[in-house]
Amino acid sequence: MSSVTANPESCQVDFYLLDATSPGADNFACRLALMAWEQHQKIYVVAATETAVGQLDDLLWQQPQGRFLPHARSGDPESGKAAVSIGLLSGLKPTDVVINLGPDVVLQPERFKRVLEVVPHAKGEREASRVKYKAYRDLGLKPRTHEPNK
Repeated sequence: MSSVTANPESCQVDFYLLDATSPGADNFACRLALMAWEQHQKIYVVAATETAVGQLDDLLWQQPQGRFLPHARSGDPESGKAAVSIGLLSGLKPTDVVINLGPDVVLQPERFKRVLEVVPHAKGEREASRVKYKAYRDLGLKPRTHEPNK
């Protein structure tokens, strides 16, 4: 973890705490991506594994229903043209909004306008999110939490 302090005005970090009735982290990430896209933002969705990248790619062909959200895997030649890129944290490129479904903190978050952390309901995944929350705070950022189902 870098010892550099981020400019707290440079990046907004939001944690979305899902509950047992939520449709799932991947579905919620699709909803967040759609909202960011509608605001003309470029989005990078971080998945935990290559398998999860493929699952998100498939899901984005189905979500949102009745609409198309232009997306591509980060390694695809056309990914630079797509509004939404999907990939691993190691492949993170410059973008406006990062939606993080992975277990690790987004390094140098000040490079982005927003970092959206989706917190699944499962206890183990919530613990990883607590570590990320503290890491962002230690960088001088002021993460906010939201409970979208309340």
